[in-house]
Amino acid sequence: MKVSIENKEKAELLLKQLTLDEKIGMIHGDGLFHTKGVERLGIPPLYMSDGPMGVRAEWENDAWIPIGHSQDACSYLPSNSAIAATWNKELAYECGSVLGEEARGRGKDIILAPGINIKRSPLNGRNFEYMSEDPYLTAKQCVEVIKGIQEHDVAACVKHFAMNSQETERLWVDVEVEERALREIYLPAFRAAVDEGNSYSLMGAYNLIRGQHCCESKLLLNEILRKEWGYEGLVVSDWGAVHKTKEAAESGLDVEMSVTSNFNEYFMAQPLKKAVEDGEISEELVDEKIRHILWLMLELHMFDVDKKEEKTVKCGRKSGCYNTPGHREKTLDAARESIILLKNENNILPLKKEKIDKLLLIGVNADRMHSNGGGSAEIKALYEITPYMGLANQLGGNCEIKYIEGYFEEKKIQSEENWQESSLEADGGRKRTGDAESEAALKKRKELLDEAVKYAEEYEHVIFVGGLNHEYDVEGQDRSDMKLPYGQDAMLDAVLSVNPDTIVVMIAGSPIEMSRWENKAKAIVFSFYAGMEGGSALAEVLLGEVNPSGKLPESFPYTYEDCSAHKIGDFAKKDLLHYKEGMYVGYRYYEKNKIPVQYCFGHGLSYTEFVYGNMTAWMKTDGPDWRVEVSCDIKNAGKRKGKEIIQLYIKDKTNKVDKPVKELKGYEKIELEAGETGRVSFCLREEDFAYYDQKAEKFETISGNYELILAASLMDERLREEIELSFS
Repeated sequence: MKVSIENKEKAELLLKQLTLDEKIGMIHGDGLFHTKGVERLGIPPLYMSDGPMGVRAEWENDAWIPIGHSQDACSYLPSNSAIAATWNKELAYECGSVLGEEARGRGKDIILAPGINIKRSPLNGRNFEYMSEDPYLTAKQCVEVIKGIQEHDVAACVKHFAMNSQETERLWVDVEVEERALREIYLPAFRAAVDEGNSYSLMGAYNLIRGQHCCESKLLLNEILRKEWGYEGLVVSDWGAVHKTKEAAESGLDVEMSVTSNFNEYFMAQPLKKAVEDGEISEELVDEKIRHILWLMLELHMFDVDKKEEKTVKCGRKSGCYNTPGHREKTLDAARESIILLKNENNILPLKKEKIDKLLLIGVNADRMHSNGGGSAEIKALYEITPYMGLANQLGGNCEIKYIEGYFEEKKIQSEENWQESSLEADGGRKRTGDAESEAALKKRKELLDEAVKYAEEYEHVIFVGGLNHEYDVEGQDRSDMKLPYGQDAMLDAVLSVNPDTIVVMIAGSPIEMSRWENKAKAIVFSFYAGMEGGSALAEVLLGEVNPSGKLPESFPYTYEDCSAHKIGDFAKKDLLHYKEGMYVGYRYYEKNKIPVQYCFGHGLSYTEFVYGNMTAWMKTDGPDWRVEVSCDIKNAGKRKGKEIIQLYIKDKTNKVDKPVKELKGYEKIELEAGETGRVSFCLREEDFAYYDQKAEKFETISGNYELILAASLMDERLREEIELSFS
């Protein structure tokens, strides 16, 4: 965020009128989701809300008790993982626009989204809130979400800065990472959010990095964010992520928020006021935080300043709206393109709607709503279409759908205390332990398995909908493995044995193991949590109303033990956490070490076929600047309209520096009618060929040969062109 000289001058006119008490009130929570304003000067509070999947329900000001009225039901958007799975920048923008307009419609100034931490391990409980294992894909999608949010006079708050890769002991785990991995893997998306997305605010993470909490980190907030990147936007703490007054005051943090109601006792409240009055901390540090707040307020048109009168005046701010038909259509569009066809032997999909008069639908996830779980991403959705409802709507009254649960989820005893009240206990999070199952649960599970097998033998058309839920994809808890819960593997194995044409649908926020039954299944469809219209989109894909075009934004290993965070580095450890794998995260590790995966990064099938051809690559110069332009033809050689995602990877053939085999540096999505040919183009800059030199402490480029690869997925390379580059 860059602030105009005009707005800086206006902010100074207000700053000089503020008392120390008023300043202190502006830089910490005065409610669970807002700061304190200064009524006498016309400065309002800052109102914030979670989160990445929609505007959260309203709570009491000082207690985690929902207000309970109907006005706070909102649109439930596809998760950030689902947005990434579309590989569609325009749809990312539209999702951001819905989120921003609904946040403004609900009277919010800051929406705590998007989440852009790199998916280092498939076991992280909050992976469903994040986008990808790849920094380039994350950066490009998140920039568009930010732009969409902020066009409605609402600030995006990109989170969690930085290295927030596990929930276990998240308040106190201290991350150690080499500088090259930090710069090439974990920071690029945040840098893009600042430079390209112009994100008005940023949220600091819970964890420590190199011995200092992220929300007090001089390295992250002062040296990198403020000084190196020149960021002038607002930095907000995660709720309860501040631990020391002096360190927070001296860092680039501006606002402290937490989950407790002792607002005046926050570290940046009365303790900071006393430290200033005692001369231990300069008031100028507080003033700098106030500047960032006032700059943000002016940017959001919360007020203007009459420079002559030196007072605030009203200005035209967008009012926003929520739950509109247009918003619902946009969520449906995004859900449609997020669904990934992993496998389709013998073109068993799509199902022919007119030939289905009886359908067996198995699986709890077929009739489950996911909007109301997951932690701070939970949404009070206006509605949510389940897969069962979506299929029933599409098939209509001429088809009889028999639904059975198929597997049993033993209900936990629910605590009357809201989870967020205790979210700072036990160091903030834990690793899930093996679930002890009662004898009654095992008996019930066996009964449901036998029932599923019985009916699967009788029915020609069978769809299984399983996967995970927000007992597993959840804030505050990491998974212990990638296995499907509730005995789903055994059930799927048995059902596919008697009906090998069963369509398998997995709904989850993270990769899951499939080895026990994957070879038996002819068709596998994967859906990240796809929002309020997720069930409609899924039904449309299964029945051929929509041609699937989603692709995996992360690798699906066979088991978590194949992942570099577990094989080389540390995960879910207490105290010190070493990212020993360095930059070899996700596909960079699997490809470099020739480790096979269940489904590779960028994989996703279609009901049509695309042929790549006529690739060209050449360098163009414009004065001292240059670029490499890459193009190719794409032909839809099938019989139905479809969308293809063309992925551009760069392979460094100089062999002078240790690098991944290849890295994603471009992608485009194109829609083509059957038989139609289109052309896609990419533009590469010098930074796309750079690596971070730890000795020189900067990004460098190496002259020599590079291979440009156009691919349908990481492992499905279609076209190659080698170029020689000379860097002065």
